Amino acid sequence: MKIGMLGFAKVGKTTLFNILTGAHITVERFASGKVEPNVGVAKVPEPRLDRLSAMFKPKKTTFAHVDFLDIQGLSKGEAKAVDLKEMRNVDAIAHVVRAFRDEGIPHSEGSIDPRRDVATMETELILADLEIAQRRLERLELNIKKMKNKDDELELPVVKRCLEGLEREKPIRELDLSEEDLKKIRGFAFLTAKPILIVVNLDEADVPKMAGFVEAFGLGELVARPRMGLCAISARVEEEIASLEPSDARAFLDDLGLKEPAKDRLIRAAFDLLGLIQFFTAGEDECRGWPIPSGTKAPRAASTIHSDFERGFIRAEVVAYADLIAAGGLAAAREKAQLRSEGKDYVVRDGDVINFRFNV
Repeated sequence: MKIGMLGFAKVGKTTLFNILTGAHITVERFASGKVEPNVGVAKVPEPRLDRLSAMFKPKKTTFAHVDFLDIQGLSKGEAKAVDLKEMRNVDAIAHVVRAFRDEGIPHSEGSIDPRRDVATMETELILADLEIAQRRLERLELNIKKMKNKDDELELPVVKRCLEGLEREKPIRELDLSEEDLKKIRGFAFLTAKPILIVVNLDEADVPKMAGFVEAFGLGELVARPRMGLCAISARVEEEIASLEPSDARAFLDDLGLKEPAKDRLIRAAFDLLGLIQFFTAGEDECRGWPIPSGTKAPRAASTIHSDFERGFIRAEVVAYADLIAAGGLAAAREKAQLRSEGKDYVVRDGDVINFRFNV
């Protein structure tokens, strides 16, 4: 999974990127005119995999990971001018929105207003997509006129609907497009077609009230919007937590009333937004977590390990994580008939521990 981080200047985006990935990028890097994106990797926290590793004592334990992409901070009116091509290859966008107060770091728009900034960034992305849609429509009409290509003729009405929606200032993710429609435009990677996670960067003083951040900043109308999620963090607080020893960090989180650090909350929110679950493989060689879309059938899940597993799929030997832990091991789970054999139509569930049988 790859998540692209967007934000206006001085919202704490690069600080959050450093917290998530363990990088040590300085804000001055972008200020110097070097505009290549920061790229970093974050391990997906998974207590269930920790428990499986303790049970099986494998040679290695491999957690799922998320790639984060951090581009330079934008200014209002820059979306078409700044090269966003890297952002078009991500699975989801995380828009970091400033809610912290600091007179020493002026906001580009003057006042602190997360609701305004969410709307402004949406407009920026719509304008960037609008230009691409217009160019594609012109090219399609020309191609159809010259060659009467059937694929182009099928794509044309979809691009027209996207263009009409964008002209009404409506992001593509909110248009009523079928999965088949989306396949036709996937190659253009429209920014407003991507799921978006709004990450509100709170003031340190607001952390104890984090649970009510949606109402506090008037973001309630965003909750019901399709393929949009919301998450609150305080980059300054998390930066301090990241510098502490684990026991001290846990005590600090408890004092603030937080159950987990920002990285865990943000990654979980991204998984929920993308509809992802995890299944596990476990044994003496390796214990590993595998993210897949919810609703994935066993052969397709097997392909995440290796494409040969899907082609030669025979069956999946499955035990639910909770049953395996309660039984104390695979042998005991088999004795209790909790380890079962599933076929090609089995839909993998979150937390399944699976051994795939296949023909080479």
